[in-house]
Amino acid sequence: MEKLQAALNKARETRTTGDARMPSGSSKKAGGPIGLDDLWQELEPFEVQDDHLEMHRVVTRAANPAATPFDILRTKVLLQMRQNGWKRLAITSPMPQSGKTTTSCNLALGLGRQKDLRAILLDLDLRDPSVSSFLRADPKHSIGDVLSGKVAFADQALRIGDNVACSMANRQEKDPTQLLLAEETAAVIDQIESSYQPDVMIFDLPSMLVNDDTRAFLKNIDCALLVIRADYTKYGQFDNCEREVAEQTNVLGAVLNAYAHKSDQKD
Repeated sequence: MEKLQAALNKARETRTTGDARMPSGSSKKAGGPIGLDDLWQELEPFEVQDDHLEMHRVVTRAANPAATPFDILRTKVLLQMRQNGWKRLAITSPMPQSGKTTTSCNLALGLGRQKDLRAILLDLDLRDPSVSSFLRADPKHSIGDVLSGKVAFADQALRIGDNVACSMANRQEKDPTQLLLAEETAAVIDQIESSYQPDVMIFDLPSMLVNDDTRAFLKNIDCALLVIRADYTKYGQFDNCEREVAEQTNVLGAVLNAYAHKSDQKD
């Protein structure tokens, strides 16, 4: 565990090397380099549709009783990440259909209600991307073009409100593992963080046990949240997933999804 922590600390130190560089996609104004607020405002704005979000169980756009469980999760995640100096959160699951994308979108929009925070959501489930369909967005370019250096983040990401940026896929990638394992991808992620200085970066990653995509990328992450589905995820699957994730990064916790609580007490 000490070796893992030392490796993570070294990775974080490496990320700071780009801080002195001009932000990617920045431009000069009459008074000098563009400021951070302006850099965020230059991202293309995008309006989410509440009725469509609700169809996909994304309920955190506004405070309401349905959003409360995700708001509790948001606060716990944020406090623990701040305590440890973490910025990058991976969300994965042992198997598909567990609710990881639902959790990712709800956390991102829930963080967006905290006006003093900035969050970036990146859809890295490149074999089966779904964030764009959850948000009903149609980005001009795909996140794969950003990771490969073909398109700047500033020209691809969409902004929800003032403080949430989403980099989404608009197609499947032919060789996602090669892309996620590449050092160029790690450098692009470092540059995005250095330029836009988000409080939290959320990475919606593929399910851990179906391919090697998540294993290829976890080296770039500070911590991971595991989403398991009641009456669907087997304990052995969860155990294997947790152990494999813990070999590469910190396991922040687990979310039990679709649990139907039955009480014998009458109201």
